[in-house]
This record gives sequence, C-alpha cells and structure tokens, in this order.
Amino acid sequence: MSFLTKLSQFFSKNSSSQRLGIAFQQQGVSLCSIPMQKSDSTIDESTAAKVIFEHEKVNSANFTSAVQALHSKRELEGSACLVLNEAQSQVVQIDKPSLPDNEMNSALKWQIKDLVSVSPNNMVVDYYDAPMLAGGKEKINVVCAPLDELKKLVETTEQGAVKISEITTQEFAFANLLAPQDDANLLVCQQPNEEIVLIIVKQQKIFFQRRLRGFAQIGSKSAEELSFSIIDDIGLEIQRSTDYFERQLKQAPIKAIKVLLPIALEKVFVEKLAENSIVPVSLLELPRPYHQHRDFAAAIGASLDNVPYKTETEDLAGGNDDN
Repeated sequence: MSFLTKLSQFFSKNSSSQRLGIAFQQQGVSLCSIPMQKSDSTIDESTAAKVIFEHEKVNSANFTSAVQALHSKRELEGSACLVLNEAQSQVVQIDKPSLPDNEMNSALKWQIKDLVSVSPNNMVVDYYDAPMLAGGKEKINVVCAPLDELKKLVETTEQGAVKISEITTQEFAFANLLAPQDDANLLVCQQPNEEIVLIIVKQQKIFFQRRLRGFAQIGSKSAEELSFSIIDDIGLEIQRSTDYFERQLKQAPIKAIKVLLPIALEKVFVEKLAENSIVPVSLLELPRPYHQHRDFAAAIGASLDNVPYKTETEDLAGGNDDN
C-alpha cells in the first residue's frame, strides 16, 4: 500500500501538472494546489506562483457546498487527494485474515462490522500493516468510511479538469511531511479546531497513531493554561504512547518529538513540552515555499507527491516567525 493510503480502488489516477490536497475539518475545507515536481527539483519563483491556498468556512453538513465554492473561486485542475477528518473515518486493528489480497477488502467489511458504526453495505475499506507484538499474530489497521458520503464528495470534487487520485486520513497526510529516516519520530499534529493526533513514524511507516480527545480548542488557551494543565496532560499521553511503542512493540526509543499545531502559541507549546521531555522537541518544519501555511499542513501533506525533503536541512526558524 502506498504511504498515502487509498480508501477505495475505484478512484483512478490521472496525469496532471498540478496536485490538489483537499482537507476536511469540522469547521471548514482547506485546499492546497501545487505543481507536480521531482523530489530533487528546485522550487523557483514561477513554481511558487502557481501554488494555491484557499479555505472555506463551513460545518460538516455542507462540505459539498464548500468544495463547490472552491471550484467557483479558482479554475482548479489536477490530481486530487481528499483528506478525511476523524469524524469521517474510523480505524480499528484486527488480526490479519489468511486471505488472498483480491478478497481482503470485501471480507474486512464483515469482520469489522461490530467494531464500527458504518454498515457493511455502505462501507469503503482499506488497510495497512500494523506492527506485530513479540510472539503475536500479524495484525492490520483497517480504515473505513461511509460510501454514500464519499460519493457525494467525489462527485462534487471531480469537476472540469479535477480527478480524484486518492482518499486518505489526516494521520497519513501529516506523516507525509516527515523526511524518510531510520529513527522513530513522534508527531504531535492538529488541523485547525480538530483534535490532536499522536503519530509515531519510522522509515515512512506509521507504527502507532492515537487521536487525543478534548484538545480541539487548544488555540484559544493562554500561555499559563498551556503550562499548568494542557502540556502535562499531553505529555502524559505521549509517555504512554512511547512506552507502548518501546515495550510492547519492542522498538528502539523514539529520537525526537515534532510538533505541528496551527496555534499562535505553538512555539510556547514546544518550549514547555521540551522542559518535561528526555528527547528533543522541535517544530515539524514544512518544506519551502509552503512553510508559512502551517494551518494548511494536512492539505499540503496530501498534495505533495514528491516532497522536496532537501529543504528540511535549511534553517527555517526565520521563516516561521512570519507565519
């Protein structure tokens, strides 16, 4: 399975000069459209000028109208990846069935029917391998979403020269922003007004993911509130996650914590979290020229087919100041 997991096989890729990431959030829809490029190519001014960022404020009941509004504002074209929020998809872990690949998805619908709220007759599923516990059975993470809702989004998105290439979740979109490396990194990420997700990524694979509840409005908190309650609570969840990763999955300790929170006090959050961490804590840097658009991070991660990872070596501290 590709790093950006597809929830359905009936969406076919098309050749295009643009890639679109469309991220759905509880209070809006974000769009990032960027030119296709090779991973080692230089992003010049003409390329940067073709990058589009748009956001439509809307509640989840009106996602199709928001996508239609994006079409009306811009003459969109290209290969699109849709990023589902936590309310649009569900993830469960099960033992991997002993079935041929071509039978797996149809069988999974019935295996997880009692674990999710989506009916098997209205379910789109896909899966990716889960790390196996020492001496345990091979497991998979099954991702499912309601087919009727996806069809509405696909029909609205596929207008003019836009074709759906992939449907993914925000965890995979965020993980796609991290440069390939052998050491494990823990990501603390959030879309605007969404819950925070913890993701452990190693060798471009998601080894662990967890959605934290109760932190959707972290952007409205003061520095004092962050320092005396929220940081401690999130730090505890990080510790629990790393303990599971190291002790249950028998993995080497994580080497770094990367933070991507679209809030004004993001750097304060990093500083305070670092005070209670034994591993380095820093911002998850976005590649140039997208680094100033941290509130579009999920859409950026979905739109980047070949991430220009070499920009990760640049000092982006100055660029982050003018977010």
